[in-house]
Amino acid sequence: MAKKLASKMNIAIIHPDLGIGGAERLIVDAAVELASHGHTVHIFTAHHDKNRCFEETVSGTFPVTVYGAFLPRHIFYRLHALCAYIRCLFVALCLLVMWPSFDVILADQVSVVIPLLKLKKSAKVVFYCHFPDLLLAQHTTLLRRIYRKPIDLVEEMTTGMADLILVNSKFTASTFANTFRHLNARGIQPAVLYPSVNIDQFNEPNSSRLNFLSINRFERKKNIDLAISAFAMLHTLEGDVLHSPDLAEASLTIVGGFDKRLKENVEYLEELKSLAERKGVSTKVNFITSCSTAERNALLSQCLCVLYTPKDEHFGIVPLEAMAAQKPVIGCNSGGPVETIKNGVTGYLCDPTPREFSLAMAKFLEDPQMAQRMGIEARRHVTESFSTKIFGRRLNQYLVDVAQNKID
Repeated sequence: MAKKLASKMNIAIIHPDLGIGGAERLIVDAAVELASHGHTVHIFTAHHDKNRCFEETVSGTFPVTVYGAFLPRHIFYRLHALCAYIRCLFVALCLLVMWPSFDVILADQVSVVIPLLKLKKSAKVVFYCHFPDLLLAQHTTLLRRIYRKPIDLVEEMTTGMADLILVNSKFTASTFANTFRHLNARGIQPAVLYPSVNIDQFNEPNSSRLNFLSINRFERKKNIDLAISAFAMLHTLEGDVLHSPDLAEASLTIVGGFDKRLKENVEYLEELKSLAERKGVSTKVNFITSCSTAERNALLSQCLCVLYTPKDEHFGIVPLEAMAAQKPVIGCNSGGPVETIKNGVTGYLCDPTPREFSLAMAKFLEDPQMAQRMGIEARRHVTESFSTKIFGRRLNQYLVDVAQNKID
């Protein structure tokens, strides 16, 4: 029986919204890699727009089944968490009633489905916790605190019911312990499984353009305004720290996931455009929304370096993608990027201020060849530690072990 499980398993994956983002990229990589290990993989989700998704989800490598797309994502732009719970519970209920047994069910992001999935006695449930949701949610008003209190309690209680909990970084693991104190007191500790990047997909680098590139969803927590402010500040460094005659040729491209259904995406894009106007750099800043993977890879191949602006990001897939494309990364010296960017070797870790970022950017403008040298080291670093093959082997072993009751 153990050999049979090790060679082939039926694996279900539940993800709330199979769009474009770091969490979705991880789930797609997980499905592709598990399928490559001979397992039968099936993704279940509440939303899958075939015009706005990763190519692998429509290529036929694994099936994607949608349940509950008719359910609302919000109610008058409020109650997002409650709606997400309802949508995911509906997906889990459909899986429970309409599908045969699975050996392992991998639940992503929303833990409330775990008690329902545990009703499938034949299946082990693995939960991938990107970050405690209660820390991502706002608790700014009394009404919001009352609304979030039962949701936060349910999150901790249901998370602890999984047979195995995985997190995306050591930073998230420590945050998990500090946040879910009752679980930590019971000795429930997550295992770290770093996300990965497909190294082979990236084009040969082309460093002919002095273009800084920012890749992130258009959400305020991504702190994209830092990239615009830092780029604008480069001109104040000219003649002091920066002596490059090519500053006039420098540009900034901001590309990211954009969903017109999301009010914040629409508002934040307009805020960023207004900021570029106020800073006097609007003619040098180019905004691109929801480009394809091929278009993103082309942008990576042509840029000088990548700016990664979120503060305390729990992991961050963009630095891996940039380094795999042989581009150095300037990121904040907190959260997951501290575990992925080698400061001074594959990029720079900076305080999240415009001046600190602009000083690092100036180094690459002064010496573009240094960016190329760092890019070579960056590619080597990702190949050795963060490739999809390494991720796939580790995930496969975790799932095989939990299916064979080797994980307590």
